[in-house]
Amino acid sequence: MSTGPHFHPTIPEGDDREREVCRTCGFINYVNPKIVVGSVVTHGDRFLLARRAIEPRRGFWTIPAGFMEEGESVAEGAAREAMEEACAEITIDALLAVYSIPRISQVQMIHRATLASADFAAGPESLEVRLFAWDEIPWCEIAFPSVHWALHHWRAVEGRTAFPPFTNPPGEDGRAPLPAA
Repeated sequence: MSTGPHFHPTIPEGDDREREVCRTCGFINYVNPKIVVGSVVTHGDRFLLARRAIEPRRGFWTIPAGFMEEGESVAEGAAREAMEEACAEITIDALLAVYSIPRISQVQMIHRATLASADFAAGPESLEVRLFAWDEIPWCEIAFPSVHWALHHWRAVEGRTAFPPFTNPPGEDGRAPLPAA
């Protein structure tokens, strides 16, 4: 990846990997993982899921989540994503999990939350938004492995007020490709 005519790939002094470095001033263009923030949102005994209107995995179900913006906390980002994707105001309870997905250079910070009101609707990135009882969740139509992990991790701490955040499940290093659509 070249960032312009003045940049060239080289290993900077004291570093251990190739980076894009400006030939003129020595600026190092670090490319770092993206942070994704989201929430497993419940209303009573039901889970809020949104059917994706965008790629990747258009048409599949997910929890409200997306890329963190500059100048916001992870909780603020998770609340913003719920509003953008599901027009839902949420109350965040706790950090549920931190997942490492090196295959796509992401760190996902997923919260446990509840709907602040029963109002929700599909936002511009969603085809539809629904509440599902646990046994109604369309498991075969879930967009990403981390959504499966988050829902099951939520279930593992249901009713608990304190718990350490989960990480990737054993054997799930975040390097496996997505299942075919």
